[in-house]
Amino acid sequence: MTYDLIIFDYDGVVADSEVLSSSIIAEHLTAAGLPTSLDYVLTHYVGRRCRDNRNLVEARHGRPCPDNLHFDFSREAHNRARQELEPILGLHEFLDARPEARCIASSSGPEWLALGLKRFGLADMFADRVFSAALHVERGKPHPDVFLFAARTVGVDPSRVLVIEDSEAGVTAGVAAGMTVVGLTAGGHVRDGHAERLTARGAHFIADSYAAVSAFMDR
Repeated sequence: MTYDLIIFDYDGVVADSEVLSSSIIAEHLTAAGLPTSLDYVLTHYVGRRCRDNRNLVEARHGRPCPDNLHFDFSREAHNRARQELEPILGLHEFLDARPEARCIASSSGPEWLALGLKRFGLADMFADRVFSAALHVERGKPHPDVFLFAARTVGVDPSRVLVIEDSEAGVTAGVAAGMTVVGLTAGGHVRDGHAERLTARGAHFIADSYAAVSAFMDR
């Protein structure tokens, strides 16, 4: 099948950022008296907006997060990302080789997205086709809203869209949007059972590399 649009998630799909950001989240939650491991963050919080995760954290621990938690986490994550953040292996080669239109639809905020895209030299490539569930829609992933918003803005029918996702929430959102979803397991955060969890959420194909994504698209 040919596709008219590729929608990339960002964290874990464009940027190999999930371990970086998730470790900081775990450290800050634990320091705030809300004990949380890196593996717990990777399993339960990845792929969702910060404000949605805040609700999950508070429900789990039965008390509110400190008011400054998100600010402190965001400041440290941005500072470290400016020095440490790297793209997913094979991303640039994939982008250079594929002719399809592309955009980003992420749960992350626009400042975080802009930081990585600039660092990777991709800001001009995506330009005004960067969509944030934190900014553009009422409901974040696992709801399909940000994917549908992206497709509508670009002017492509959802059935002609390929979504590349790494999280359970993102796969669920892409499937609900009526799009073809590839579960990408190329990031440094992927643990045993990750591919199986993405398949259980409805991913149409699991790819452990961007070469595998390209082969899927060309078959």
